[in-house]
Amino acid sequence: MNFEYFIAGRIAIKSERTFSKLIVRIAIAGVMLSLAVMILSIAIIKGFKTEIQDKVRGYLGDVQITRYDLNNSFEHSPFVFDAETNKKLKKNPEIDYYYPFATKPAILSANNEIEGINFKGIDKTYNWDYIKKHIISGTIIDFRDSTAAMQELLISSYTANRLKLKTGDDFIMYFVQDPPRKRKFKIVGIYDIGVEDIDKGFVLGNLNIVKRLNNWKSNEIGGVEIKIKDFTKLKTVADQIYDNLPSTLRSYSIKENFPNIFTWLGLLDVNTKVLLILMLIVGVINMVTALLIMILERTNMIGMLKAFGANNFSIMKIFLYNAAYLIGIGLILGNILGLGLGFLQQSTHIFKLDQSSYFLAYAPIEFHFMDVFLLNLVTIVVCLTVLIIPSLLISKVSPLKAIRFK
Repeated sequence: MNFEYFIAGRIAIKSERTFSKLIVRIAIAGVMLSLAVMILSIAIIKGFKTEIQDKVRGYLGDVQITRYDLNNSFEHSPFVFDAETNKKLKKNPEIDYYYPFATKPAILSANNEIEGINFKGIDKTYNWDYIKKHIISGTIIDFRDSTAAMQELLISSYTANRLKLKTGDDFIMYFVQDPPRKRKFKIVGIYDIGVEDIDKGFVLGNLNIVKRLNNWKSNEIGGVEIKIKDFTKLKTVADQIYDNLPSTLRSYSIKENFPNIFTWLGLLDVNTKVLLILMLIVGVINMVTALLIMILERTNMIGMLKAFGANNFSIMKIFLYNAAYLIGIGLILGNILGLGLGFLQQSTHIFKLDQSSYFLAYAPIEFHFMDVFLLNLVTIVVCLTVLIIPSLLISKVSPLKAIRFK
């Protein structure tokens, strides 16, 4: 049997000294809480970023193609989506789907209230999967009935509450042009994305309405929205799309369209790194304190072991084995606490958020095995590495003085 490991096993957590037991328990609790906080921090930040990205991407796509001109308004200039560009998009394996759209500024008038809005026109190729998840009342536009689809509209809960509207209500919309033109619409569905910039900025309707109001040709559109398969490849895919476009068209990614949101999400990574470092320092300080106290309380044992011929490195390994044992207990408890709270939040959403400030009604959790594994590995490596420094005090212990020490 390994001599150092045997001695470490005998003294681990079994000290009869009350003060030593207390310090050891505090050290274990420190490692446990530090690891649990680190696990939850990464899981919440990743879940938060994924949810916000999905909200913006689901409604506006990842890449938008529009006509290349000096038009900086919300209403894009028309262009013909030629067959060659369409063919290149279909052949790109990184693209999930795409669809045409057009926008037009308008004013909603209902119940003696008015609200400025952007009318977003779509057609039957629009992917409804995301909107269906966020519809809180009603249904989607039925493009099978071309006549009814010209009058059907989806609005956000934000706009519905502002204008005191509900599913099935009719109202008048005035489109901004010279002269202004009005149309009557019926609300078939109300959705709640949770991102105020989107909820208060858009309504969904039929693309043909924009074409008729602007006197466009049947094959003209305002733009193309593209959803890619892997969001981590956004820049690469966006550059590929741009390079394959004719000189009359341009493309820009969702990060360019909403820089404030994605800059804010990027800052969350900095906050997470700072929190991880602080929690790791807390765990290290607790373990260093515990090891120093254990060494001081076992000065007699160190002196006797040296008198029996044990060298400094051998005795150092005893205390490092003991520290590793304590760290291991702290890691086990920290994983149980961190993962347990995370899974509880995933299933119950018990911890709520102010949706108007954070775009989400609850704290999201996104666990990854590699994140948890690396946190455990880094914690034990850093703690044991730092603990080598206080364990060097063993070399300063004189056997004669240590045996006399009480």
